[in-house]
Amino acid sequence: MLEALLGSINVERILIFLLCRDEGFAREIARFYNTDLSPIQNQLNKLEENSVLISKLSGRTRNYSFNPRYPFLLELRNLLDKALSFYPEKQTSTLLYNRRRPRRRNKP
Repeated sequence: MLEALLGSINVERILIFLLCRDEGFAREIARFYNTDLSPIQNQLNKLEENSVLISKLSGRTRNYSFNPRYPFLLELRNLLDKALSFYPEKQTSTLLYNRRRPRRRNKP
């Protein structure tokens, strides 16, 4: 939907994913959208170089999130919220379902 504005479908995917889940890493985003890893990594690097995103290491995993100091963050979030409202209900619900904790051992 925003591909024409943002220049790439992967940029749209990354930004929508981070909007819904606040943070994420490259392989997680690629798995969610069932796409290749390298284009996602390339776009994450470009977004970080241009200060749209920030990253931090958590062990060996690089987690990305929005840069709170990005001057157009509020406008970007509003645009992404509007675009998300036009996504299909099923895709929106899977994006917003954010289960990060592991399951308890031996749980049925």
